[in-house]
Amino acid sequence: MSPDTLHTPPPRRLRIVGIIAVIVVLAIVVAGIATRANDSHKLRAWTDEQAVPTVNVVEPQGGQGGGELNLPGRLQAYARAPIYARTSGYLKYWKADIGQKVKAGDVLAEIETPDLDQQLLQARADLASARANEALAQTTAKRWKSMSDSDSVSRQEVDEKTGDYEAKHALATAAQANLERIQALKGFARLTAPFDGTVTARETDVGALINAGGGGQELFVVSDTRKLRMYVNVPQNDAPSIKRGSTVKLTVPEYPGRTFTGIVESSSSAINAATGTTLVQVSVDNAEGTLLPGAYASVTFDLPGNAALFSVPASALVFDDRGLRVAVLDAHDKVSFRTVTVARDMGKTVQLSSGIARGDRLIESPPDGLADGDTVRVNAPKKAEGDHAPA
Repeated sequence: MSPDTLHTPPPRRLRIVGIIAVIVVLAIVVAGIATRANDSHKLRAWTDEQAVPTVNVVEPQGGQGGGELNLPGRLQAYARAPIYARTSGYLKYWKADIGQKVKAGDVLAEIETPDLDQQLLQARADLASARANEALAQTTAKRWKSMSDSDSVSRQEVDEKTGDYEAKHALATAAQANLERIQALKGFARLTAPFDGTVTARETDVGALINAGGGGQELFVVSDTRKLRMYVNVPQNDAPSIKRGSTVKLTVPEYPGRTFTGIVESSSSAINAATGTTLVQVSVDNAEGTLLPGAYASVTFDLPGNAALFSVPASALVFDDRGLRVAVLDAHDKVSFRTVTVARDMGKTVQLSSGIARGDRLIESPPDGLADGDTVRVNAPKKAEGDHAPA
């Protein structure tokens, strides 16, 4: 045999190697195709899954409208009297300064009234003249009447003398009244406290020109701060729940962490058309003088619950061209939108008076593009966090 013949492989072995190579190539191709098909299926499934939005749902909390209602207001003295002058002049002296306790009738200041003093002297002189004329007319009338009994004078002359006396008597009465008026004005030269209280303002000083009347300057203010009052504007929805005689809590910034007690004393029993509120008066005992009139205060009312109100997060509301709505899910997680009515906006939560019922599942923060009949994927439900606990 030649050397080339010795090194040539048998044909059968070559065929076997070729078949094996073809099988390996086919296996690789089939595996690649299967992998790509599986990846494509997974991608399609993932895409379909992502097309269905995943949402959080909340259940409305019933029995809302109760709990606490916090409103601002201003404390005022229960009785406050600005003191004006009833007579003109110059301030002679003052005896009561701000913060001083006074009793009813205590002198606050005195006004020097030179013009009024002269009017008083003139009125006394006018009265003396009128009384002298009255006395002379009376004597004359008596004499003429006695002479008429003896027919010494005519009846007409007697009537004239009698009428003159009556006129002089009327002038004397008028002069007396004028004197008493000026004396009364002179009495107003002393400014006095109308009731027991505290002087909360003094707007004058010695030598100041004083003009009489309410149109003049306010000279003093006397306030009874042993009891304070506070006027609060209560929203119309809550007005029927505020009862006369109920107890309220007050807080003021200058005493953090401290609570004061007040009593609902009265209300206007009417709704202000401009604000939609009713005016409620709260009285606060301040015998210790801790609270100050004019101070800002926050009052808290305890309100009963209302089974017709439901609390939901504000994020569950959708406002568009169809109005205010919420997205509700049925048993098959399909969406339906309902129009709702807001009874009260509490900030993070709102109280709805219509459109939903107990047990409804509401979508929190509905995604854009969500429409009626869409199917969604639901996370675990959670309770809505209301601002008020059920009463």
